[in-house]
Amino acid sequence: MKIFVDTADLDEIRELASWGIIDGVTTNPTLVKRSGRSFNEIIEEIFKIVDGPISLEVVSEKADDMVKEAKQLVSKIPQKYRKNIAIKIPMTSEGLKAVKKLSKEKIQTNVTLVFSSNQALLAAKAGATFVSPFIGRLDDIGQEGMEIVEEIMEIYTNYDIETEVIVASIRHPIHVIEAARLGADIATVPPGIIRKMVKHSLTDKGIKSFLDDWKKVKK
Repeated sequence: MKIFVDTADLDEIRELASWGIIDGVTTNPTLVKRSGRSFNEIIEEIFKIVDGPISLEVVSEKADDMVKEAKQLVSKIPQKYRKNIAIKIPMTSEGLKAVKKLSKEKIQTNVTLVFSSNQALLAAKAGATFVSPFIGRLDDIGQEGMEIVEEIMEIYTNYDIETEVIVASIRHPIHVIEAARLGADIATVPPGIIRKMVKHSLTDKGIKSFLDDWKKVKK
């Protein structure tokens, strides 16, 4: 399973990329605003740091405007990085129209705010490169988010659908494990959750024990 980092914080992206575990990046307007830096500065640096799919989100609501905005985003990125651009499109009827048009022009799309397997099926049929079910938000309203992922993976497998599933809205490390066990293509994970994935109390205890014993060895 590929791991994307879900952030626009350049320091976090650089650090986690240095671990050798980051395959891509997802951003959204909220994350960009939280970073406190200009959009152009952020996206230019991200493409330099990570050689993998980078999701940039449109904010228009009509299909033609989404397509226009998507092309503008692509035009801002140096040619050598354009193979990695994925345009985040909301899961609406207008979004599906935009995905169809962009897919014909070989522009990758990531259909976001997906909350049902029906939506995921339609997004794939429209030509989405990626589809992002938001599991944490489903958990928040009393649904089992991972059940949606399981349904989507089954449907896509049944019909050899090439659209990749990005498990999004991840709230804790167990979500990552569950996504991997279901065979999801990708999990997009906040930096804080990735850091928790590294830690285990027995690892810390073992390191301390080894270091304490080493101090007692005759040099």
